[in-house]
Amino acid sequence: MDWLFLDAAFTGGSRDECSAKAGGACWAVIGERLNLFTYGFYPAAERWRVNLSLVLLIFTLFPILFEKVPYRKYALHIAVAFPFVTAWLLVGGLGLTPVETDQFGGFMLTLVIGITGIGFSLPIGILLALGRQSKLPAIQIFSIGFIEFIRGVPLITLLFVASTMLNYFLPPGVTFDLLLRVLIMVTLFASAYMAEVIRGGLQAIPKGQFEAADSMGLHYWSAMRLIVLPQAMKISIPGIVNTFIGLYKDTTLVIIIGLLDPLGIGRASLADTKWTGLSTEVYLFVAIFFFISCFGMARYSQHLENKLETDHKR
Repeated sequence: MDWLFLDAAFTGGSRDECSAKAGGACWAVIGERLNLFTYGFYPAAERWRVNLSLVLLIFTLFPILFEKVPYRKYALHIAVAFPFVTAWLLVGGLGLTPVETDQFGGFMLTLVIGITGIGFSLPIGILLALGRQSKLPAIQIFSIGFIEFIRGVPLITLLFVASTMLNYFLPPGVTFDLLLRVLIMVTLFASAYMAEVIRGGLQAIPKGQFEAADSMGLHYWSAMRLIVLPQAMKISIPGIVNTFIGLYKDTTLVIIIGLLDPLGIGRASLADTKWTGLSTEVYLFVAIFFFISCFGMARYSQHLENKLETDHKR
């Protein structure tokens, strides 16, 4: 029994051709709507900007994730500019045709939300974790209050606040891009969980490490940067990656507020009577994408643990 009818799916085949091959799956819906799954409603003539952004992402991640990369030091400095360059490429302006963010969709939207949340939640989470342990009452109270509030509210509630209620607090006539609101909420949500993961790593550091930093005459930030945080981050690697994976999968919740991620595109495709009954193929295709992405993050986490010997094997 031939289960994969790729000839009908990716060479312009139709549902009728799939139906003629009884006993198998029909992937024609994926082949016909592959661009929609990938780019959403991004203008076809401007999709080179999405492709270029993906290439830049790959070249940015390599020096960050791997040490044995030529000119890694300079590449890391260039990586700082990546979010701003990518935002300019995707949104446009300054010589590029503007593209409204409501045209973002599919896997492109998932990557934008996921990578933004992952990239910004880590540094914010570190600051919140340090703030929670601060001896300054104002900073400590703010950090604890923020973390506990965010962790006590479901992400879907925050997304509803971002999409609807936030407008009531803005002056009349002021508009705030929906995708930008979602990016902010997702980042803040992940930052609270990241802060608790890193706080666990900080608490695992022996007190003698702090005392050693004080004896060397290091001020607070130097001690944290050079001695404490590197050890805490090594200990926290499994929890950090677990938070990243959870955040990445939670990007599918944006369908509730009208943004069409891969699941949204799939549901819209299944609403067409032409593709009725192909939900298994659509959801399996989306599941494979998320599995590959999350499995890659998990494997890199294991690579880091083995390299840094986080578990202190003898």
